[in-house]
Amino acid sequence: MLNAISRQPDSYVEFWSEYHLCTLTTLRPDGRPHVVPVGVTLDAAAGVARVITRKSSRKVANVLAADGLARVAVCQVDGGRWATLEGTAEVCTDAAAVEDAVTRYGQRYGRTPAPDPERVVILISIERAMGHTAPAAPRPAAA
Repeated sequence: MLNAISRQPDSYVEFWSEYHLCTLTTLRPDGRPHVVPVGVTLDAAAGVARVITRKSSRKVANVLAADGLARVAVCQVDGGRWATLEGTAEVCTDAAAVEDAVTRYGQRYGRTPAPDPERVVILISIERAMGHTAPAAPRPAAA
């Protein structure tokens, strides 16, 4: 795992396996950010994050409009713990890749979405990983 994730503590990958909704930030063609809630799966060893979505979505349009240079970020937060992954995104329509992404989504989120012929995968090649994922220290008891 020689990538941006490898520089993070074990708690970082564990945090990405917990049930948390995330946000995906893409850039519109005019440069304004588009932020939407999504489910994200992380393949730490490969340095890739995946988002399943419909090919008619604005996030897909934003990625496609960037002509292979789509800079994106996914983020999740839980109290004081947070994690952000930044990288370059591409839209994948390959049936096997979509099926794999749906399976990974089901494993993380405990449910498998219904089949959808419009489904695609946004593959994010992770270039930067940051966050604070260590469990919070116990609070001292009130006196």
